[in-house]
Amino acid sequence: MKCFPKSIQSELNQLEQNDALQKVALPNDLIDFASNDYLGFSRSEIITEDRQEYLIKNKFIEEAATGSRFLSGSQKLYQETEDFIADFHQTQTALIFNSGSDATIGFFSVVPQKGDLILYDELCHAAIQDGIQMSNAKACKFNHNDFEDLESLIQTPRPKTQDPTSIYIVTESVFSMDGDCPNLEELVRISDEYHCRLVVDEAHALGVFGSKGEGFVQMLGLQDSIFARVLTFEDALGCQGAAILGSLELRDCLVNFAQRFKYTAGLSPLSVAAVLTGYQHLEKEQQTIAQLRKNIIHFNQEKNMLGLKQLFVHSKSAIQSAIITGNENVTSIAQKLQEKGFDVKAILSPTVPEGQERLRFCLHSYNSPEEISEVLQLLSVFIFSPQI
Repeated sequence: MKCFPKSIQSELNQLEQNDALQKVALPNDLIDFASNDYLGFSRSEIITEDRQEYLIKNKFIEEAATGSRFLSGSQKLYQETEDFIADFHQTQTALIFNSGSDATIGFFSVVPQKGDLILYDELCHAAIQDGIQMSNAKACKFNHNDFEDLESLIQTPRPKTQDPTSIYIVTESVFSMDGDCPNLEELVRISDEYHCRLVVDEAHALGVFGSKGEGFVQMLGLQDSIFARVLTFEDALGCQGAAILGSLELRDCLVNFAQRFKYTAGLSPLSVAAVLTGYQHLEKEQQTIAQLRKNIIHFNQEKNMLGLKQLFVHSKSAIQSAIITGNENVTSIAQKLQEKGFDVKAILSPTVPEGQERLRFCLHSYNSPEEISEVLQLLSVFIFSPQI
């Protein structure tokens, strides 16, 4: 076997020296505060049985899509599911992609055009930033949730030939590492005032916000003011795939020009049926969604009572992040929590900026109040009495 490239090996060695070398997580039997399976759909026997019943009833027996959706991969199951998603989210159309990464890269690589300007929150996740880098448009980040900074960038003089409606503002409704939310109503106001197009990633809002888990945008009644929404199914729905919501014209653009859509095999019937079944259960799992919200409230109350509030980024979502500076420090506390039976993961630099290392707690409908209280009590002990 040929030698591995020295430059890459050097970078790996540097990560190891900085306690930042990461490895693929192995399955465990710990109490789950790590997965994004907010509603427990991935482990639901009822949802699995409903999906199988649907496939058998409709005689979908294929194990794979067998091709792109321009060839053989676009069965009627796709149309039924996309129509259901569009109705659920009160939008004209939904277009399914194989993953959140495919959806965001597919969008940004084709929709913003040369001469356009993309203004994105500095904490937008890596797939959004990858897509923006592939765009022909110019791009500039604004300070996290800082709309004065955003407006100053919008007002920066541009060539007179530039169309002012060619500015795209990009944010997440729940930021994946901090768990906080932007003031979407203010972002809509800014977008309207300056004739911008607002793009919102709702990956971590689906299943968490809204009476039926529709997301943060619909909870605020802003769906008609958003140019495009990106949803992923890997989190609250516990299945594979993603969708972009928007107008008929946006769908036509993506179908015809997005290479991440055109030149890849579609999701299997099994995966698409899982998406449809997951959405059907969102409509009737309001008690499960309500329990998740109760757990979020309980988590916030407990951390405040234990004097841990100053460690945490303000969040009313299912993502709660405690900032513990230093890869070694945060890894040590994560390991202690794991030894006590709780699966809490450390997020290390350079995944997050140096000095912003953190424990990322993911809350679920199936976490008990007792589990939440115990894991926070342990965190309090490890923070305030590190010798124990």
